[in-house]
Amino acid sequence: MTPPKARTSARAHTPAVGFVSLGCPKALVDSERIITELKLRGYDIAPDYASADLVVVNTCGFIESAIDESLQAIDEAVKENGRVIVTGCLGTHPERILAKHPKLLAITGPHQYQTVLAAVNQHLPQPHDPHIDLLPPQGIRLTPRHYAYLKISEGCNNKCSFCIIPSLRGLLASRPIDDVMAEAQRLVAAGVRELLVISQDTSAYGADLRYQKAMYQGVEYQTRFIDLARALGTLGVWVRMHYVYPYPHVDQVLPLMAEGRVLP
Repeated sequence: MTPPKARTSARAHTPAVGFVSLGCPKALVDSERIITELKLRGYDIAPDYASADLVVVNTCGFIESAIDESLQAIDEAVKENGRVIVTGCLGTHPERILAKHPKLLAITGPHQYQTVLAAVNQHLPQPHDPHIDLLPPQGIRLTPRHYAYLKISEGCNNKCSFCIIPSLRGLLASRPIDDVMAEAQRLVAAGVRELLVISQDTSAYGADLRYQKAMYQGVEYQTRFIDLARALGTLGVWVRMHYVYPYPHVDQVLPLMAEGRVLP
């Protein structure tokens, strides 16, 4: 958000929510989804603290420097606006936040979209019913028009001793492949030329769903890494797979790279 200006009094306009988004691309997608839902519900997104009726801060809690940055962002929002909702990974440790800011409107963990929206609606009532046709089908994006992040799952089933991700973002929860492909199609139709596939463990995609089957464009695919790569490779755009770890089945993507369907 831009530096604050003097708050105006008795504004008679659409309720506006300020938004500060920190952390990794997965958190950015969370921010995009929350902002999209806020716009669907009739809220404005404020460009600065002064024009915001309340502020949502989407935090990171991965390493100490990220935690410090998140706490500084909360400090600034509280100082410049005063009405603050905190969400994101740092929200899994509310005691650390409440020790400094006991009067926050709400604190939630990562990818808890409905809880964030409920908190916004509680403290800033929804201005009108949704008008879906006022928004583009791809939703609100915080990236430039030519690329977009495509989140295919949340969480991770690995319990690595050096990693806190499962305790922050939960166990693996994959999106069905037809749901992912529907979003990918909307993004491409909107002008996106590069899809950046993200998750916590892309190689494990679909394991929690037992690789359930679904139809896309008349072809049956399984909800699994290689089938997703094949399906995305039909869209005619750059497909960049992030967070891919060396599971044995990952080698199957090499022919798709050789054909130019997936970026090396």
